[in-house]
Amino acid sequence: RRLEKRIYIPLPTEKGREDLLKINLKGVELASDVKLAEVAKKLDGYSGADITNVCRDAAMMSFRRRISGLNAEQIRMIPKEELELPPTMEDFTNAIKKVNKSVSNDDLERYKKWMEEFGST
Repeated sequence: RRLEKRIYIPLPTEKGREDLLKINLKGVELASDVKLAEVAKKLDGYSGADITNVCRDAAMMSFRRRISGLNAEQIRMIPKEELELPPTMEDFTNAIKKVNKSVSNDDLERYKKWMEEFGST
């Protein structure tokens, strides 16, 4: 049998969050008003998976706005260029409001206590 070892990996730092944003948005054209450093500050307490969800949601917002209220046939008639609009700072702000943190402060306290009691040095 294998012995399990639990390792606590803390939430990303501000620099780590900015790096995760860059990784998740690689190849995505951003609007000129997007400041990833500012987005990273707003993501304090978000996990790497949460940040991925924020990026995905923000990238889809302009697409959703463009097809809102249209039927399937009308959507098919939209030129590809009109569907590939870059996400704006407002899209990121709305995505952050929509995507909740998956790790609560209580969880963080529990993990910290566990590491103090059982963590290896």
